[in-house]
Amino acid sequence: MKLKIALLAACTTASLQAQPPNIVLLFSDDAGYADFGFHGSTECQTPRLDQLAKQSIRCTQAYVSASVCGPSRAGLLTGRYQQRFGFEENNVPRAMSDAGLTGEDMGLPLDQKTVADYLKAQGYRSIILGKWHQGGADRFHPLKRGFDEFYGFRGGARSYYAYKKGQKVDPLNWMERDFAGFKEHDGYLTDVLADEACAFIERNQKDPFFVFLSFNAVHAPMHARDEDMAHFPKLKGNRKKQAAMMLAMDRACGQVLDQLETLGLAENTLVVFTNDNGGTPQNSAKNDPLSGVKATHLEGGIRVPFLIKWPGKFTADTTYAHPISLLDLLPTFVDVAGGADTLQKIDGVSLLPYLTGKKADRPHQTLYWKKETRAAIREGDLKLIRLPDRPAELYDISKDPSEVNNLAAAQPQTVRELYKKIFAWELELERPIWQLKRKYEGSSMERFDGYRQK
Repeated sequence: MKLKIALLAACTTASLQAQPPNIVLLFSDDAGYADFGFHGSTECQTPRLDQLAKQSIRCTQAYVSASVCGPSRAGLLTGRYQQRFGFEENNVPRAMSDAGLTGEDMGLPLDQKTVADYLKAQGYRSIILGKWHQGGADRFHPLKRGFDEFYGFRGGARSYYAYKKGQKVDPLNWMERDFAGFKEHDGYLTDVLADEACAFIERNQKDPFFVFLSFNAVHAPMHARDEDMAHFPKLKGNRKKQAAMMLAMDRACGQVLDQLETLGLAENTLVVFTNDNGGTPQNSAKNDPLSGVKATHLEGGIRVPFLIKWPGKFTADTTYAHPISLLDLLPTFVDVAGGADTLQKIDGVSLLPYLTGKKADRPHQTLYWKKETRAAIREGDLKLIRLPDRPAELYDISKDPSEVNNLAAAQPQTVRELYKKIFAWELELERPIWQLKRKYEGSSMERFDGYRQK
Protein backbone atom coordinates (compact mmCIF):
# COMPACT_ATOMS: atom_id res chain seq x y z
CA MET A 1 0.00 0.00 0.00
CA LYS A 2 2.80 2.43 0.89
CA LEU A 3 4.44 1.68 -2.44
CA LYS A 4 1.20 2.43 -4.31
CA ILE A 5 0.79 5.75 -2.49
CA ALA A 6 4.39 6.70 -3.23
CA LEU A 7 3.98 5.83 -6.89
CA LEU A 8 0.74 7.83 -7.08
CA ALA A 9 2.39 10.87 -5.50
CA ALA A 10 5.33 10.60 -7.88
CA CYS A 11 3.01 10.40 -10.88
CA THR A 12 1.01 13.40 -9.68
CA THR A 13 4.19 15.44 -9.21
CA ALA A 14 5.48 14.43 -12.64
CA SER A 15 2.13 15.40 -14.20
CA LEU A 16 2.24 18.86 -12.62
CA GLN A 17 5.82 19.36 -13.74
CA ALA A 18 4.94 18.29 -17.27
CA GLN A 19 2.04 20.73 -17.60
CA PRO A 20 3.04 23.90 -19.44
CA PRO A 21 3.13 26.98 -17.21
CA ASN A 22 0.17 29.28 -16.98
CA ILE A 23 0.83 32.82 -18.21
CA VAL A 24 -0.52 36.01 -16.62
CA LEU A 25 0.13 39.43 -18.15
CA LEU A 26 -0.78 42.37 -15.91
CA PHE A 27 -0.84 45.46 -18.13
CA SER A 28 -1.38 49.01 -16.92
CA ASP A 29 -2.31 51.98 -19.11
CA ASP A 30 -0.53 55.36 -19.14
CA ALA A 31 1.18 54.77 -15.78
CA GLY A 32 4.16 56.98 -15.01
CA TYR A 33 7.58 55.35 -14.97
CA ALA A 34 8.34 56.95 -11.61
CA ASP A 35 4.99 56.17 -9.98
CA PHE A 36 5.86 52.77 -8.51
CA GLY A 37 7.38 51.98 -5.16
CA PHE A 38 9.89 49.65 -6.82
CA HIS A 39 11.03 52.66 -8.88
CA GLY A 40 11.40 54.80 -5.77
CA SER A 41 8.11 56.71 -5.66
CA THR A 42 7.43 58.43 -2.35
CA GLU A 43 3.97 59.65 -3.44
CA CYS A 44 2.31 56.61 -5.03
CA GLN A 45 1.74 53.40 -3.11
CA THR A 46 2.14 50.08 -4.93
CA PRO A 47 2.80 47.52 -2.15
CA ARG A 48 1.67 44.44 -4.07
CA LEU A 49 3.72 45.27 -7.15
CA ASP A 50 6.67 46.10 -4.91
CA GLN A 51 6.30 42.62 -3.45
CA LEU A 52 6.13 41.15 -6.96
CA ALA A 53 9.30 43.05 -7.87
CA LYS A 54 11.17 41.26 -5.06
CA GLN A 55 10.01 37.93 -6.50
CA SER A 56 10.88 38.87 -10.08
CA ILE A 57 13.57 39.94 -12.48
CA ARG A 58 13.16 43.69 -12.95
CA CYS A 59 14.11 44.69 -16.48
CA THR A 60 15.40 48.24 -16.23
CA GLN A 61 15.51 49.01 -19.96
CA ALA A 62 12.20 47.69 -21.25
CA TYR A 63 10.70 49.43 -24.27
CA VAL A 64 7.35 49.54 -25.98
CA SER A 65 7.19 49.56 -29.79
CA ALA A 66 5.07 52.75 -29.82
CA SER A 67 4.53 55.63 -27.43
CA VAL A 68 0.72 55.50 -27.62
CA CYS A 69 -1.90 52.90 -26.73
CA GLY A 70 -3.25 51.24 -29.89
CA PRO A 71 -0.01 50.72 -31.83
CA SER A 72 1.82 49.60 -28.68
CA ARG A 73 -0.78 46.89 -28.11
CA ALA A 74 -0.64 45.82 -31.76
CA GLY A 75 3.10 45.28 -31.45
CA LEU A 76 2.70 43.33 -28.23
CA LEU A 77 -0.06 41.10 -29.61
CA THR A 78 1.81 40.20 -32.80
CA GLY A 79 5.49 40.36 -31.80
CA ARG A 80 6.03 42.50 -34.90
CA TYR A 81 6.69 46.17 -35.45
CA GLN A 82 3.13 47.32 -36.03
CA GLN A 83 4.27 49.60 -38.85
CA ARG A 84 4.92 46.45 -40.90
CA PHE A 85 1.16 46.09 -41.30
CA GLY A 86 0.18 49.76 -41.31
CA PHE A 87 -0.82 50.19 -37.64
CA GLU A 88 1.44 53.20 -37.17
CA GLU A 89 -1.07 55.73 -35.85
CA ASN A 90 -3.25 55.56 -32.79
CA ASN A 91 -6.82 54.55 -33.60
CA VAL A 92 -9.01 57.20 -31.96
CA PRO A 93 -12.20 57.56 -34.06
CA ARG A 94 -12.95 61.18 -33.13
CA ALA A 95 -9.42 62.34 -34.03
CA MET A 96 -8.86 60.84 -37.47
CA SER A 97 -8.34 62.51 -40.84
CA ASP A 98 -10.14 61.30 -43.95
CA ALA A 99 -6.87 60.13 -45.52
CA GLY A 100 -7.38 56.47 -44.58
CA LEU A 101 -9.65 54.12 -42.70
CA THR A 102 -11.87 55.64 -40.02
CA GLY A 103 -14.23 54.58 -37.25
CA GLU A 104 -14.67 50.93 -36.41
CA ASP A 105 -12.82 49.90 -39.59
CA MET A 106 -9.51 50.77 -37.93
CA GLY A 107 -8.23 47.54 -36.43
CA LEU A 108 -5.52 44.91 -36.23
CA PRO A 109 -5.35 43.49 -39.79
CA LEU A 110 -6.90 40.06 -40.02
CA ASP A 111 -3.81 38.48 -41.58
CA GLN A 112 -1.78 39.13 -38.42
CA LYS A 113 -1.41 36.22 -36.01
CA THR A 114 -1.75 37.08 -32.32
CA VAL A 115 -0.19 35.65 -29.17
CA ALA A 116 -3.60 34.13 -28.37
CA ASP A 117 -3.60 32.34 -31.74
CA TYR A 118 -0.20 30.83 -31.01
CA LEU A 119 -1.13 29.78 -27.47
CA LYS A 120 -4.43 28.25 -28.58
CA ALA A 121 -2.43 25.94 -30.83
CA GLN A 122 -0.49 24.83 -27.74
CA GLY A 123 -3.68 23.95 -25.85
CA TYR A 124 -4.09 27.13 -23.80
CA ARG A 125 -7.36 28.73 -22.77
CA SER A 126 -7.09 32.51 -22.95
CA ILE A 127 -8.98 35.61 -21.88
CA ILE A 128 -8.45 39.32 -22.37
CA LEU A 129 -10.03 41.59 -19.80
CA GLY A 130 -10.44 45.36 -20.01
CA LYS A 131 -9.21 47.50 -22.87
CA TRP A 132 -9.00 46.02 -26.38
CA HIS A 133 -8.35 49.03 -28.68
CA GLN A 134 -7.58 46.82 -31.68
CA GLY A 135 -10.68 47.59 -33.72
CA GLY A 136 -14.36 48.09 -33.04
CA ALA A 137 -15.85 46.15 -35.95
CA ASP A 138 -17.01 42.62 -35.21
CA ARG A 139 -14.34 41.12 -37.46
CA PHE A 140 -11.63 42.48 -35.14
CA HIS A 141 -13.27 41.14 -31.96
CA PRO A 142 -10.95 39.36 -29.46
CA LEU A 143 -12.88 36.11 -29.87
CA LYS A 144 -11.96 36.20 -33.56
CA ARG A 145 -8.30 36.90 -32.76
CA GLY A 146 -7.52 33.77 -30.77
CA PHE A 147 -8.99 34.56 -27.37
CA ASP A 148 -11.55 32.17 -25.87
CA GLU A 149 -13.16 34.73 -23.56
CA PHE A 150 -13.48 38.50 -23.40
CA TYR A 151 -14.73 40.82 -20.71
CA GLY A 152 -14.08 44.46 -21.40
CA PHE A 153 -14.67 47.15 -24.00
CA ARG A 154 -13.60 47.43 -27.62
CA GLY A 155 -12.50 51.08 -27.53
CA GLY A 156 -9.60 52.97 -25.98
CA ALA A 157 -10.99 54.70 -22.88
CA ARG A 158 -14.18 54.73 -20.84
CA SER A 159 -15.69 55.55 -17.45
CA TYR A 160 -14.59 53.46 -14.49
CA TYR A 161 -18.22 53.37 -13.39
CA ALA A 162 -21.25 52.01 -15.22
CA TYR A 163 -22.88 54.15 -17.87
CA LYS A 164 -26.51 54.91 -17.18
CA LYS A 165 -29.37 53.93 -19.44
CA GLY A 166 -29.99 56.67 -22.01
CA GLN A 167 -26.52 58.18 -21.52
CA LYS A 168 -24.75 59.14 -24.76
CA VAL A 169 -21.85 56.71 -25.05
CA ASP A 170 -19.49 55.68 -27.83
CA PRO A 171 -20.74 52.17 -28.70
CA LEU A 172 -17.15 50.91 -28.59
CA ASN A 173 -16.99 51.66 -24.88
CA TRP A 174 -19.92 49.62 -23.58
CA MET A 175 -18.86 46.73 -21.37
CA GLU A 176 -19.13 43.43 -23.22
CA ARG A 177 -18.92 39.81 -22.15
CA ASP A 178 -17.63 37.55 -24.88
CA PHE A 179 -19.35 38.49 -28.17
CA ALA A 180 -22.15 41.11 -28.04
CA GLY A 181 -23.03 40.40 -24.41
CA PHE A 182 -23.39 44.09 -23.64
CA LYS A 183 -24.14 44.84 -20.00
CA GLU A 184 -22.64 47.46 -17.73
CA HIS A 185 -20.80 46.36 -14.59
CA ASP A 186 -21.46 47.03 -10.93
CA GLY A 187 -18.76 48.83 -8.97
CA TYR A 188 -15.37 50.27 -9.82
CA LEU A 189 -14.04 48.84 -13.07
CA THR A 190 -10.48 48.11 -11.89
CA ASP A 191 -11.87 45.97 -9.08
CA VAL A 192 -14.38 44.27 -11.38
CA LEU A 193 -11.68 43.27 -13.87
CA ALA A 194 -9.68 41.62 -11.07
CA ASP A 195 -12.78 39.70 -9.95
CA GLU A 196 -13.34 38.46 -13.49
CA ALA A 197 -9.70 37.45 -13.89
CA CYS A 198 -9.85 35.44 -10.66
CA ALA A 199 -13.06 33.73 -11.77
CA PHE A 200 -11.46 32.73 -15.08
CA ILE A 201 -8.42 31.31 -13.28
CA GLU A 202 -10.63 29.24 -11.00
CA ARG A 203 -12.67 27.90 -13.93
CA ASN A 204 -9.55 26.90 -15.86
CA GLN A 205 -7.17 25.86 -13.09
CA LYS A 206 -6.80 22.30 -14.41
CA ASP A 207 -5.56 23.36 -17.84
CA PRO A 208 -2.87 25.80 -19.01
CA PHE A 209 -4.27 29.31 -19.37
CA PHE A 210 -3.28 32.79 -20.54
CA VAL A 211 -4.74 35.80 -18.75
CA PHE A 212 -4.21 39.21 -20.36
CA LEU A 213 -5.47 41.68 -17.76
CA SER A 214 -5.45 44.85 -19.86
CA PHE A 215 -6.36 47.54 -17.34
CA ASN A 216 -7.65 50.90 -18.50
CA ALA A 217 -6.06 52.21 -15.29
CA VAL A 218 -4.61 54.76 -15.01
CA HIS A 219 -5.77 56.21 -18.34
CA ALA A 220 -8.20 59.12 -18.24
CA PRO A 221 -10.95 59.82 -17.25
CA MET A 222 -9.61 60.44 -13.76
CA HIS A 223 -12.07 58.40 -11.72
CA ALA A 224 -10.92 57.33 -8.28
CA ARG A 225 -12.65 55.82 -5.26
CA ASP A 226 -12.96 58.09 -2.23
CA GLU A 227 -11.57 55.30 -0.05
CA ASP A 228 -8.42 55.18 -2.17
CA MET A 229 -7.98 58.95 -2.31
CA ALA A 230 -8.09 59.02 1.49
CA HIS A 231 -4.65 57.37 1.47
CA PHE A 232 -3.12 60.53 -0.05
CA PRO A 233 -4.09 63.51 2.13
CA LYS A 234 -1.07 65.59 1.01
CA LEU A 235 -1.77 65.29 -2.72
CA LYS A 236 -4.15 67.50 -4.67
CA GLY A 237 -6.21 67.46 -7.87
CA ASN A 238 -5.40 64.95 -10.58
CA ARG A 239 -2.21 63.88 -8.82
CA LYS A 240 -4.31 62.70 -5.87
CA LYS A 241 -6.70 60.87 -8.21
CA GLN A 242 -3.85 59.34 -10.16
CA ALA A 243 -2.22 58.00 -6.99
CA ALA A 244 -5.56 56.55 -5.89
CA MET A 245 -6.08 54.90 -9.28
CA MET A 246 -2.56 53.43 -9.06
CA LEU A 247 -3.37 52.04 -5.62
CA ALA A 248 -6.55 50.42 -6.96
CA MET A 249 -4.66 48.90 -9.88
CA ASP A 250 -1.99 47.61 -7.52
CA ARG A 251 -4.68 46.07 -5.30
CA ALA A 252 -6.23 44.37 -8.35
CA CYS A 253 -2.86 42.88 -9.33
CA GLY A 254 -2.47 41.60 -5.78
CA GLN A 255 -5.89 39.98 -5.91
CA VAL A 256 -4.93 38.01 -9.01
CA LEU A 257 -1.59 36.98 -7.51
CA ASP A 258 -3.38 35.85 -4.34
CA GLN A 259 -5.75 33.73 -6.42
CA LEU A 260 -2.80 31.92 -7.98
CA GLU A 261 -1.44 31.19 -4.51
CA THR A 262 -4.81 30.08 -3.15
CA LEU A 263 -5.31 27.59 -5.96
CA GLY A 264 -1.75 26.27 -5.76
CA LEU A 265 -0.88 27.60 -9.21
CA ALA A 266 1.74 30.23 -8.41
CA GLU A 267 4.75 27.93 -8.75
CA ASN A 268 3.75 26.98 -12.29
CA THR A 269 2.75 30.42 -13.54
CA LEU A 270 4.81 32.96 -15.47
CA VAL A 271 3.74 36.46 -14.42
CA VAL A 272 4.62 39.70 -16.19
CA PHE A 273 3.73 43.22 -15.16
CA THR A 274 4.34 46.10 -17.55
CA ASN A 275 2.76 49.21 -19.10
CA ASP A 276 1.67 50.29 -22.60
CA ASN A 277 3.64 53.55 -22.93
CA GLY A 278 5.03 56.41 -20.89
CA GLY A 279 2.97 58.40 -18.42
CA THR A 280 1.02 61.41 -19.61
CA PRO A 281 0.78 64.89 -18.08
CA GLN A 282 -3.01 64.80 -18.50
CA ASN A 283 -3.24 62.42 -15.57
CA SER A 284 -0.35 63.99 -13.63
CA ALA A 285 1.87 60.94 -14.08
CA LYS A 286 5.60 61.28 -13.49
CA ASN A 287 8.38 59.69 -15.56
CA ASP A 288 11.44 60.91 -13.62
CA PRO A 289 14.35 60.66 -14.13
CA LEU A 290 13.43 60.25 -17.79
CA SER A 291 12.68 63.09 -20.18
CA GLY A 292 9.49 62.99 -22.18
CA VAL A 293 5.95 61.68 -21.87
CA LYS A 294 3.45 59.61 -23.78
CA ALA A 295 3.41 60.34 -27.55
CA THR A 296 7.13 61.23 -27.67
CA HIS A 297 10.18 59.15 -28.53
CA LEU A 298 12.10 60.40 -25.53
CA GLU A 299 12.75 57.72 -22.92
CA GLY A 300 9.78 58.86 -20.84
CA GLY A 301 7.48 58.03 -23.74
CA ILE A 302 8.81 54.57 -24.61
CA ARG A 303 10.58 53.08 -21.58
CA VAL A 304 8.26 51.22 -19.21
CA PRO A 305 8.37 49.29 -15.93
CA PHE A 306 8.79 45.55 -16.46
CA LEU A 307 8.66 42.69 -13.94
CA ILE A 308 8.84 39.02 -14.87
CA LYS A 309 8.43 36.15 -12.39
CA TRP A 310 8.76 32.41 -12.99
CA PRO A 311 9.51 30.48 -9.81
CA GLY A 312 12.28 27.94 -10.15
CA LYS A 313 13.36 29.33 -13.53
CA PHE A 314 14.27 32.98 -12.93
CA THR A 315 16.32 34.34 -10.04
CA ALA A 316 14.11 36.49 -7.81
CA ASP A 317 14.95 40.04 -6.76
CA THR A 318 17.44 40.65 -9.55
CA THR A 319 17.73 43.16 -12.38
CA TYR A 320 18.38 42.76 -16.09
CA ALA A 321 19.95 45.82 -17.68
CA HIS A 322 20.07 45.06 -21.43
CA PRO A 323 17.35 46.60 -23.62
CA ILE A 324 14.29 44.43 -24.23
CA SER A 325 11.05 45.15 -26.06
CA LEU A 326 7.42 44.29 -25.46
CA LEU A 327 7.69 42.70 -28.91
CA ASP A 328 9.51 39.96 -27.00
CA LEU A 329 6.47 38.94 -24.97
CA LEU A 330 4.86 36.89 -27.75
CA PRO A 331 7.93 34.74 -28.53
CA THR A 332 8.70 34.38 -24.82
CA PHE A 333 5.18 33.20 -24.00
CA VAL A 334 5.10 30.83 -26.97
CA ASP A 335 8.54 29.50 -26.01
CA VAL A 336 7.47 28.66 -22.44
CA ALA A 337 4.33 27.04 -23.87
CA GLY A 338 6.48 24.71 -25.96
CA GLY A 339 5.72 26.21 -29.35
CA ALA A 340 8.94 28.02 -30.26
CA ASP A 341 9.19 26.08 -33.51
CA THR A 342 5.75 27.39 -34.60
CA LEU A 343 6.76 31.04 -34.62
CA GLN A 344 6.43 32.82 -37.94
CA LYS A 345 8.37 35.91 -38.99
CA ILE A 346 8.44 38.26 -36.01
CA ASP A 347 10.67 41.01 -34.65
CA GLY A 348 10.64 39.99 -31.01
CA VAL A 349 12.88 37.32 -29.48
CA SER A 350 12.30 34.88 -26.64
CA LEU A 351 13.80 36.27 -23.45
CA LEU A 352 14.22 32.85 -21.84
CA PRO A 353 17.88 32.24 -22.74
CA TYR A 354 18.78 35.79 -21.71
CA LEU A 355 16.94 35.84 -18.39
CA THR A 356 18.23 32.40 -17.42
CA GLY A 357 21.82 33.36 -18.25
CA LYS A 358 22.25 30.94 -21.14
CA LYS A 359 22.96 33.90 -23.42
CA ALA A 360 25.05 36.83 -22.23
CA ASP A 361 24.71 39.13 -25.23
CA ARG A 362 21.89 41.59 -25.85
CA PRO A 363 18.47 40.41 -27.04
CA HIS A 364 18.46 43.44 -29.36
CA GLN A 365 21.35 45.42 -30.76
CA THR A 366 18.91 47.73 -32.56
CA LEU A 367 15.39 48.94 -31.74
CA TYR A 368 13.22 51.30 -33.81
CA TRP A 369 10.28 53.66 -33.32
CA LYS A 370 8.33 55.66 -35.89
CA LYS A 371 5.33 57.94 -36.14
CA GLU A 372 5.07 59.90 -39.42
CA THR A 373 8.24 61.97 -39.86
CA ARG A 374 9.25 61.46 -36.24
CA ALA A 375 11.39 58.39 -35.59
CA ALA A 376 14.06 57.01 -33.29
CA ILE A 377 16.65 54.27 -33.28
CA ARG A 378 18.62 52.76 -30.43
CA GLU A 379 21.81 51.12 -31.67
CA GLY A 380 23.74 49.67 -28.76
CA ASP A 381 23.76 52.47 -26.19
CA LEU A 382 23.38 55.29 -28.71
CA LYS A 383 19.94 56.65 -29.51
CA LEU A 384 19.09 59.00 -32.36
CA ILE A 385 15.80 60.89 -32.43
CA ARG A 386 14.67 62.22 -35.83
CA LEU A 387 12.44 65.29 -35.65
CA PRO A 388 10.32 67.18 -38.20
CA ASP A 389 11.24 70.77 -37.29
CA ARG A 390 14.90 70.64 -36.20
CA PRO A 391 18.11 68.62 -36.52
CA ALA A 392 18.26 65.15 -35.03
CA GLU A 393 19.36 64.57 -31.46
CA LEU A 394 21.83 61.90 -30.30
CA TYR A 395 22.27 60.51 -26.79
CA ASP A 396 24.31 57.87 -25.02
CA ILE A 397 21.52 56.23 -23.02
CA SER A 398 23.90 54.22 -20.85
CA LYS A 399 25.38 57.43 -19.45
CA ASP A 400 22.51 59.86 -20.05
CA PRO A 401 19.08 58.20 -19.64
CA SER A 402 17.57 61.64 -19.00
CA GLU A 403 18.68 62.75 -22.50
CA VAL A 404 20.15 66.11 -21.56
CA ASN A 405 23.54 65.92 -23.31
CA ASN A 406 22.94 66.02 -27.08
CA LEU A 407 25.96 64.50 -28.87
CA ALA A 408 24.77 65.12 -32.43
CA ALA A 409 27.08 68.05 -33.18
CA ALA A 410 30.10 66.16 -31.87
CA GLN A 411 29.35 62.92 -33.76
CA PRO A 412 28.02 63.89 -37.23
CA GLN A 413 29.16 60.62 -38.83
CA THR A 414 27.22 58.59 -36.27
CA VAL A 415 24.15 60.73 -36.95
CA ARG A 416 24.43 60.06 -40.70
CA GLU A 417 24.83 56.30 -40.18
CA LEU A 418 21.83 56.05 -37.86
CA TYR A 419 19.73 58.19 -40.21
CA LYS A 420 20.47 55.68 -42.97
CA LYS A 421 19.57 52.74 -40.73
CA ILE A 422 16.19 54.28 -39.93
CA PHE A 423 15.52 54.86 -43.62
CA ALA A 424 16.53 51.32 -44.56
CA TRP A 425 14.11 49.99 -41.92
CA GLU A 426 11.35 52.29 -43.16
CA LEU A 427 11.63 50.77 -46.61
CA GLU A 428 10.44 47.47 -45.08
CA LEU A 429 7.23 49.03 -43.69
CA GLU A 430 3.71 49.56 -44.98
CA ARG A 431 2.15 52.99 -45.31
CA PRO A 432 -0.15 53.88 -42.39
CA ILE A 433 -3.65 52.60 -43.16
CA TRP A 434 -5.25 55.39 -41.12
CA GLN A 435 -3.99 58.76 -39.96
CA LEU A 436 -4.67 61.23 -37.19
CA LYS A 437 -5.43 64.84 -38.02
CA ARG A 438 -2.23 66.78 -38.61
CA LYS A 439 -2.72 69.06 -35.60
CA TYR A 440 -1.85 66.19 -33.28
CA GLU A 441 1.71 66.11 -34.59
CA GLY A 442 2.04 69.67 -33.30
CA SER A 443 0.74 68.54 -29.91
CA SER A 444 3.34 65.78 -29.80
CA MET A 445 6.16 68.24 -30.48
CA GLU A 446 4.83 70.52 -27.75
CA ARG A 447 5.07 67.57 -25.38
CA PHE A 448 8.59 66.84 -26.62
CA ASP A 449 9.71 70.37 -25.74
CA GLY A 450 7.62 70.77 -22.60
CA TYR A 451 8.73 67.73 -20.62
CA ARG A 452 12.52 67.64 -20.72
CA GLN A 453 14.84 67.01 -17.80
CA LYS A 454 17.24 69.88 -17.19
